[in-house]
Amino acid sequence: MSLFTSLSVSASGMGAQRTRAELLVENLANAETTRTPEGGPYRRKDVVFTSESQTSPFSSVFQAQIDANGVAASDVIEDTREPDRRYLPGHPDADKNGYVAFPKINPAEDMVDLMGASRGYQANVAAMTAVKDMIHRSLDLMR
Repeated sequence: MSLFTSLSVSASGMGAQRTRAELLVENLANAETTRTPEGGPYRRKDVVFTSESQTSPFSSVFQAQIDANGVAASDVIEDTREPDRRYLPGHPDADKNGYVAFPKINPAEDMVDLMGASRGYQANVAAMTAVKDMIHRSLDLMR
């Protein structure tokens, strides 16, 4: 695998973790949202990752021998579980029995997932930095 393909793999990982982090932040921001334009409470969202072949424009000659897989966010799925019901008779979104439907979101779980996404992003940045240093040293050797 060429160094430029390694950069492409890390870049795909950074993009996937960014998407994951955006969805987790959206979930946390809407943890108490009881009314959406679609009706009902907010639905928690998760990202689905898939393997994606990475190509490098610099290594097109050797592409048949290179098997470099990155990652891509292929789908966003919504939680289909029943929402949590809380007894709040004075709430504007309360039903006739006084219960309000809230999103089924665990903020602690989403914060831990957000830390994982951040660490995954940082790991890809570190890998890109290492490849960049290798390229720089290679250029220094050729002088």
